[in-house]
Amino acid sequence: MDLSKASFWGYKRENGRVGVRNHVVILPVDDLSNAAAQAVANNIKGAIALPHPYGRLQFGADLDLHFRTLIGTGCNPNVAAVVVICIEDGWAKKVADGISATGKPVSYFGIEQHGDHDTILRASKAAKEYVQWASELRREERPLKDLWVSTKCGESDTTSGCGANQTVGNAFDKLYPHGVTLVFGETTELTGGEHLVAARCRNDEVRKKFQFMFDRYQDLVNRHKTSDLSDSQPTKGNILGGLTTIEEKALGNIQKIGRKCVVDGVLDKAEAPTGPGLWFMDSSSAAAEMVTLLAAAGFAVHLFPTGQGNVIGNPILPVIKLSANPRTVRTMSEHIDVDVSGLLRREMSPDEAGDKLLECMFRTANGRLTAAEALGHREFVLTRLYESA
Repeated sequence: MDLSKASFWGYKRENGRVGVRNHVVILPVDDLSNAAAQAVANNIKGAIALPHPYGRLQFGADLDLHFRTLIGTGCNPNVAAVVVICIEDGWAKKVADGISATGKPVSYFGIEQHGDHDTILRASKAAKEYVQWASELRREERPLKDLWVSTKCGESDTTSGCGANQTVGNAFDKLYPHGVTLVFGETTELTGGEHLVAARCRNDEVRKKFQFMFDRYQDLVNRHKTSDLSDSQPTKGNILGGLTTIEEKALGNIQKIGRKCVVDGVLDKAEAPTGPGLWFMDSSSAAAEMVTLLAAAGFAVHLFPTGQGNVIGNPILPVIKLSANPRTVRTMSEHIDVDVSGLLRREMSPDEAGDKLLECMFRTANGRLTAAEALGHREFVLTRLYESA
């Protein structure tokens, strides 16, 4: 596929970023605000609420990550406008101020001294104005380099490393030379293959930062005396699918960054990249958690290879699922956007599979709903570091 003149149709935001969706988000800062946020979304058709169970009595790095994730979610270019709701005015304002730095419309509301009824009324009025305003925004043709593309895999088996993950790698190799911003992660699932990623880092500075992130995870394992990861890495499902060790899983995972891409930078959780190229984000391998972090970092389209079948979606980041497992494609067809099972039957070349994925990516960027979007999968799961105080 010749991408030298490739473009897509997206929404240019006030800060210059380009999104492929046009959501108006009702964003609760804490768990106590979920009911009000959902009530507003029920009142105003076209708005979506993002309920979650956290936000009270967090502290330190955990609280910083909480704010970074919520602010980043509101800043994502797939979001046109945001209504922030919190039990306390101060935290609502902190999140709204962070989002307003992008220039997009945002309002905030505190529940204390108002109650749910008054808060829902005021927030619904703001949301209604935003939805009508956003409905008049139009897509415009944008160069490929304006598209930010993320990846992670889930429910892996032997067909992942041999097929679906390699398909993502092929697509990344084709996108990378054109200045596209790309990201991968899953720190835990690099175990045993981390040296291969380190060898792909652009320079010593990037390599040291990557090694720091990986060692930080290893220190956590050692600190909790968790030498046996067989219940989680690889999972029981991975083992049933033929991945008997974390090293096997890691080698398949690394296929997603292709053969030609260089790791240009390293990000902490929910941190936005500062330029084009391939970035590594330190993250959990839990599907909904990592995709939420990637959305908060500003990515607009996600490529999700799966072996045994995963149903993951996200409220604001369209998740394109692909599989090379013929059984999964047959039994979970409603969840699979791209069938690359022809790779295993030698009916499709890696280049053809990569092109098929890129074609679906462009269609998704131009407005086609993914399977997860059509089925209503809106998994929004925040990452926690500590217990609450």
